[in-house]
Amino acid sequence: MDQIIPVISEVGFPIAVTLYLLYRIESKLDLVVQSIQNLPDRMKG
Repeated sequence: MDQIIPVISEVGFPIAVTLYLLYRIESKLDLVVQSIQNLPDRMKG
């Protein structure tokens, strides 16, 4: 048990940063997908 706590403290920060960045990128990816889906309609007009 004493060996697990330092590992969690070392790995916890990178995991938190990764989750934050994934959350930020997800909203931008939604905009990209929406733009790609609207592209055929824009090319017709």
